[in-house]
Amino acid sequence: MTATVTELKTGLQTRLATITNLRAFAQQPDQVNPSIGGLAWPTLESITYHGAMGRGLVTHVFTVSVIVGRAAERTSQNLLDTYLSYDSGIRAAIEADQTLGGYAQTLIVEEASNISTVDANDTTYLTVDFRVVVYA
Repeated sequence: MTATVTELKTGLQTRLATITNLRAFAQQPDQVNPSIGGLAWPTLESITYHGAMGRGLVTHVFTVSVIVGRAAERTSQNLLDTYLSYDSGIRAAIEADQTLGGYAQTLIVEEASNISTVDANDTTYLTVDFRVVVYA
């Protein structure tokens, strides 16, 4: 049986929660207020059905958005650099369990993009999006 979108999003949240001080959500939080380590959540971008015979493969593409502290702070810039690195970053945390707790066949973090700033709560924060392809 193919995993539900909710199960996959919860699996991504679980993987993101392994990063120290990063608050992970299964969906976009109501308020943007990054803590010391920032916050992250997955958003479903697309689903491709019939990747194999007999409904054997469904491909889900997620964007995992990460927001860290104020853009003007050096510590926020350093934290963003850490999240972009392989050893201690978002990619390593997600790919450490490519089945997302048994809900997926495999996954890959394809890229980090849209490295920019976002305005919220009268503050400018640093942000980055990670493209995650999940084969379920």
